[in-house]
Amino acid sequence: MEELTDVELVEQAQSALPGDTRAFSELMRRHLGRVRANCRAITRAPGDVEDLAQDVFVKAYFALGRFEHRAQFGTWVNRIKVNHCLNFLQKQRGKRFVDIDDTPIAGREATDRPLEQQQMRTHIEQTLDALPDSLRIPLIMCDMDNLPYQDIADALGIGLSAVKMRIKRGRERFRELYGEGPGR
Repeated sequence: MEELTDVELVEQAQSALPGDTRAFSELMRRHLGRVRANCRAITRAPGDVEDLAQDVFVKAYFALGRFEHRAQFGTWVNRIKVNHCLNFLQKQRGKRFVDIDDTPIAGREATDRPLEQQQMRTHIEQTLDALPDSLRIPLIMCDMDNLPYQDIADALGIGLSAVKMRIKRGRERFRELYGEGPGR
C-alpha cells in the first residue's frame, strides 16, 4: 500500500468492505506525525496530543464517505484537525492544567537527535507557546498547515484582513521572542 497515492488510498478506503481499514490505516500512518505536531502547537496541551490526533482520525474515518476529492486528503484532514483543536480550546477556556510530563527528569532526553537540534526545537515550541492564541493559531495554520488565508479566516470566523494582520504580527512577535531566547 505504500506505493499508492493518497487519492488511490482514499478511493480504496471509500469502497472497502466494512472492517477493512488497511487503506485508511496507511493514510493515517502518512499524516499522523503532522497532525500530532500541529495539535500540540495549536492547543499547547502536550498531554492531550495523542487523544486529539486520534479523535481527528476517527472523525475523518467516519466522514470519509462524504470526502469529495475537491481538496487533497491531507488538506481535508488539516481542516478537521483545526476545527477539532479550536473546539478543544473553547472547552478548555478558563481551565489551567500542569502536565507532569513537561517536568524534566534526569536521564530522560531525546537521544535520536543531536542536542543542538533538540534545544532549537524546544526553543521554537516555547516561543510559540508564549504567543497569545489570537496570533499563534493563525500563524500555525498558515506556516505549519499551509492553509490559504481565506480558509483560516473561515475556520476562525474572522475577516481576511484580520487574518493577514494576525499572521504578520505573529511572525514579528515570534522573531522578537525567539531572538530573546537562551544563548541569544
